[in-house]
Amino acid sequence: MPRRSYDQYCAVARALDAVGDRWTLLIVRELLGGARRYTDLHTDLPGVSTDMLASRLKDMEREGLVTRRRLPPPGAAFVYELTGRGRELLPVLTALADWGAPALGDPRPTDAVRAHWFAVPLLTRLAAHFADAPDTPGPGVLDIVLDEGTFHVTLGGDRPVYGEGPAPEPDVSLRMSTATCVDVAYDHVSFAQALKSGRIEATPAAEPDGREGTAVSAEA
Repeated sequence: MPRRSYDQYCAVARALDAVGDRWTLLIVRELLGGARRYTDLHTDLPGVSTDMLASRLKDMEREGLVTRRRLPPPGAAFVYELTGRGRELLPVLTALADWGAPALGDPRPTDAVRAHWFAVPLLTRLAAHFADAPDTPGPGVLDIVLDEGTFHVTLGGDRPVYGEGPAPEPDVSLRMSTATCVDVAYDHVSFAQALKSGRIEATPAAEPDGREGTAVSAEA
């Protein structure tokens, strides 16, 4: 069955033809952290039905946003991952997160929470902090540790990215409360202020020879 279209000669309408359906952009949010199995996606998208998730993934494959591939043995499971076009939606999700931040407020009793849901807005804040301190070498890979879980952020290159779970070899581990992560991600407090006040605990990873690794400065 062909998907419905707005049938308008407008770039906004064309974009919404591809990503305007319910759940599509949240699937993109999940896949920005790396390839995911169908079961992992379903777990981290509470509220989506199995039929809806399968339908959206098929639509996204058809639009060239995601690909599906089989992992090599012994995994042998199928995973979904974003194409280059799909990854180009990161700034779109960042802008949506910034726009929606004033309506976030405190968590509602019915709200699910996942640590990596804060990764998209946090990426730009961390990248900006270290970009504003060119004389202070910053870490390349940071583990972000919350009560709800851990994700990692990789800075440098053309665009910062995040990954699900802890990094294999992080330069620094940043432990903070969810409330602090929200405050930094949505500009209620700067990363430097949160670090200086002790709301963020930075632990450099040890070097192979036992020396202390990269330190994180609160100066920006």
